[in-house]
Amino acid sequence: MPKRVSEQQQSRAFGLLGLLDGLSLASWLTSRLPAVILTPFGKSLAMSLFAADNARPLLSQRSSMRLLHKLAFLLIATVATSTASRSLFSAETATAGRPPNILLIMADDLGYSDLGCYGAEIETPNLDGLAKGGLRFTQFYNTARCWPTRSALLTGHYAQAIRRDAIPGVRSGGQGTRPAWASLLPTMLRQKNYRNYHSGKWHIDGKPLQNGFDHSYDLGGVSQSNFFKVQSVTEDEKPVPPQENFYSTTAIADHAVRCLQEHGEQFADRPFFHYLCFTAPHFPLHALPEDIAKYRDKYKAGWNVVQQARYERMKAMQIVNCELAPMEREVGPPYAFPEALAKLGPGEVNRPLPWSELTPEQQAFQAEKMAIHAAMVDRMDREIGKVLAQIKAMKQFENTLVLFLSDNGASAEMMVRGDGHDPTAPLGSAATFPCLGPGWSSSSNTPFRRHKTWVHEGGISTPLIAHWPQGIQSSGELRQQAGHVVDIVPTLLEVAGAKAPAPANNEAVPAMAGKSLVPAWAKGATPAPVELWWLHEGNRALRSGDWKLVAAKDQPWELYDLSKDRGELNNLAAQQPDKVKELESHWQQRFEEYRALALKNATAEDLRNTPKKKGKKQ
Repeated sequence: MPKRVSEQQQSRAFGLLGLLDGLSLASWLTSRLPAVILTPFGKSLAMSLFAADNARPLLSQRSSMRLLHKLAFLLIATVATSTASRSLFSAETATAGRPPNILLIMADDLGYSDLGCYGAEIETPNLDGLAKGGLRFTQFYNTARCWPTRSALLTGHYAQAIRRDAIPGVRSGGQGTRPAWASLLPTMLRQKNYRNYHSGKWHIDGKPLQNGFDHSYDLGGVSQSNFFKVQSVTEDEKPVPPQENFYSTTAIADHAVRCLQEHGEQFADRPFFHYLCFTAPHFPLHALPEDIAKYRDKYKAGWNVVQQARYERMKAMQIVNCELAPMEREVGPPYAFPEALAKLGPGEVNRPLPWSELTPEQQAFQAEKMAIHAAMVDRMDREIGKVLAQIKAMKQFENTLVLFLSDNGASAEMMVRGDGHDPTAPLGSAATFPCLGPGWSSSSNTPFRRHKTWVHEGGISTPLIAHWPQGIQSSGELRQQAGHVVDIVPTLLEVAGAKAPAPANNEAVPAMAGKSLVPAWAKGATPAPVELWWLHEGNRALRSGDWKLVAAKDQPWELYDLSKDRGELNNLAAQQPDKVKELESHWQQRFEEYRALALKNATAEDLRNTPKKKGKKQ
């Protein structure tokens, strides 16, 4: 039996009618009502009621009132005959005519080949499913480090320009403070009525709630040094109380689910932006025992065998077309902590030596480390699946844009922080502090050279998965379009229909460095040439089209043709000095431009440049 229409439903129906003045009735019915509330009965009724008024603009007061009365009757009758008896703005219908929801997922220290859909043996069915139903970018880049990437990701500007990576003459880098004009994405999305949520790692200056987020679950320093400790975690900037069986990857996803549940219950008529930032698989390598057990025997063949197998799968997937870069046996961690190596014991090794040269004790220790790394990635994927399931339960999956990427390449770092390392405790437990190291990092970054902090391809290349059923028509396809994390904000502003920040204090806001990736989503899209720029701890690079100029700190420029040599094996600098000179000029021009922005309106405090020292390079 049809349900009786409540006074509240009638009020909503008549309130909706007030929005129609000045619109074409036929256009509104065609584009809105069928997707929103019309039952089969309502459609039939509409045909009979409005046959005479079809396509007639609402011009005169008399015709306007007559049509509005008819439409009011139609709306109320439709609601009355709805067997579901839903609200006009239910979770099912809220997407009609509004921007997409956005789920931006960032992994921490994930290598280019660490996902199943990018060639890994690690099980990542949820991310693989997004790739199957969406796009995988094969030439997408980050900044080579955590905090510069996150700042660029949420502002659309290179980190140096906004003082979030080191630039001479101004306080910058991890301790730098963004200029007032460098606002974060959530504040821009508010103009389109988005609710904004943050779950996980932050590592940006300022607090999430002060930068446009409505809820935040922030992992502070202690919890970043131990996946099993809740100390220093805050929710909406209040300390999270102690809890049993805490594991940060799960806790981050649980918070995301809570935010989405609240959104579905209280804000179903508004789009959401959720910034989901896992700390996995960053060091220390900590994982749940049952997850480690799944991979314990997987890596006993060693990193050379694993790397080659990944490379073959990547070639078969057509993700890469370059030669496999051999492991650089003399390149170790970017910082020297010899005392840490001693604490980690005789099984540790700080160079990517051929597996056959390792002792049996070293082989066992290294294989166990990679099993933990794989377990962390596997668990992250399962927790992502939990978040996706919540979005599906809200009936919002079809109109949710999901982006997944990593903040830098896999890390060769080796250190001991937090509570130290107990060599007698099970590896991967809270009492231990293993790091991936250069051997497995080289494997994770297959087929590229170097690691996190370097700006060779291994340090800056990231997977990028884009999935949006209602907005991206292609599925299971690759995109060779080169892009950078500075492109994410322009992309999301375009899909949301939002604008870049307006001038502040009568001062123009600098144009964003990034460009929208939306054109690359089109079927048969042709890659457009781009120029991308890097600088981190003296490592520097410029990509212009398929040419890449790159140098490690204090080393001469190297030149590569990335159209056939993303492995960076054939240095053409000596053969093409004019091209080196041309690209170096472009790099320097960008450097001066970003330095000028960083110095603009700098305070006296900002001009006190106090860079933070780290361990010596190895």
